[in-house]
Amino acid sequence: MKPGQTQRTPWIVGVSGASGTPYAAAVVRALLEAGEGVDLIVSRASRLTLLDETGISFRDAHWDEDLREWLSRGADGKPDTFDIQVQDVRHWSPVDLAAGPSSGSYPSKGMLIVPASTACVAGVALGLSKDLLQRAASVTLKEGRKLVVTVRETPLNGQTLRHLVTLDDAGATVLPASPAFYAGATHIQDLVDFVAGRVLDAAGVEHTLYRRWEGELGGGSRPT
Repeated sequence: MKPGQTQRTPWIVGVSGASGTPYAAAVVRALLEAGEGVDLIVSRASRLTLLDETGISFRDAHWDEDLREWLSRGADGKPDTFDIQVQDVRHWSPVDLAAGPSSGSYPSKGMLIVPASTACVAGVALGLSKDLLQRAASVTLKEGRKLVVTVRETPLNGQTLRHLVTLDDAGATVLPASPAFYAGATHIQDLVDFVAGRVLDAAGVEHTLYRRWEGELGGGSRPT
């Protein structure tokens, strides 16, 4: 780093193969809107899910183009009015185990895995580090940084529950992708934004993705 430069300290966002790629898009958009840097790891399995849910092929060689297309889609898969700027996103291939996030000396504020499949949960809980996403999560835990695991599966079997307890014991925040309806949801995107907002709450990042509970029944609407 040159004298006078400010060290970039991003949030690492890992996207695993579970259904729920709109959650990841909402989290990345909100991080960028909050002025946060993002290091993005899109697993090989998640690329199949992304293709199935949106029709978008995420390619390492054209990741910036594909990311803009992905982030411009609403939860229904259709183009929305999001203003997307991806200048402060850095993409890492999931097979690059020599990437920056594979080392504890690489600066980051923490890591958000959204969505997290049960296979990803197991790999992180067991410390397998079979790809960069799992390795980055292990590094996040060992360095004592914030790790939010947004598990997206139902029902949960005993083995997965034990893995989640292991992650909780290790200091991770286990955050199931459980939309709420009290925030005045009228569209699919409202439900997606509620989960994304809870992820950002756990990370300590300010946002306006959903209406917060104020102790009064009714009267909610989508924030603008």
